[in-house]
Amino acid sequence: MFNRLAPKLLAEFIGTFALIFIGAGAAAVVGGGAGLPGIAAIAFAHGLTVMAFAFAYGPVSGGHFNPSVTTAVLAAGAMRAGEAAGYIISQLVGGLLGALLLRAVLGGAETGLGTPMLAHNLALGATTLTATPWAGYVIEAVLGFFLSTVVLSTAVAGRAGNLAPLAIGMTLTLNIIMGGALTGAAFNPARALGPMVATDNFSDAWLYLTAPIVGAIVAAILHAGLVRLAQQGMATADPGTAARTPAE
Repeated sequence: MFNRLAPKLLAEFIGTFALIFIGAGAAAVVGGGAGLPGIAAIAFAHGLTVMAFAFAYGPVSGGHFNPSVTTAVLAAGAMRAGEAAGYIISQLVGGLLGALLLRAVLGGAETGLGTPMLAHNLALGATTLTATPWAGYVIEAVLGFFLSTVVLSTAVAGRAGNLAPLAIGMTLTLNIIMGGALTGAAFNPARALGPMVATDNFSDAWLYLTAPIVGAIVAAILHAGLVRLAQQGMATADPGTAARTPAE
């Protein structure tokens, strides 16, 4: 069993490592106050990284690179609990080592290493916005819901075929363009925890570690409901199908 699981765990480790090194690295290099162009650059750094490594490793592990996505796949009944636990450990270790390598090459933690933070006095037109923990929790949960929904509907359900990594990468990009300035748009416990450990800054860690999981579980519940409704619709359209025995 381990021989079958090992390539999957290695793929999840490498993909998550790359996501933090490139995505969080872009956030550290661009820094704050860059406006929409800077946020777009950070968003594409994350989205293109996930897309590239999902194309590379999707056939091996499914290309989750995110504990909340793995939770959604588990909750949807598409993987076993032991396998999911191995995925999550590999993702967290990959995220941590990616952040530690960032700290080494950037010469310290002063850049923040892409650690997600809630907005404080963010200029929005003629006013300013400070994101409360409650608002941040909702944003991170909703962004996690969107990503998990797309993963379940494309990669898991197979509706997008070979283009699933493109849909997933673009969802990541759009999520960060919307939420990057508000919460840092991690919606990934590994993406949040790695830089937090590397910078020893655990502000609102409870939010970033749990909100995407909540969004993922909601996505899995709705996905299962939609699957059941689709099956019922097919049975209604073709009554003979419901009457057939499994042997037929």
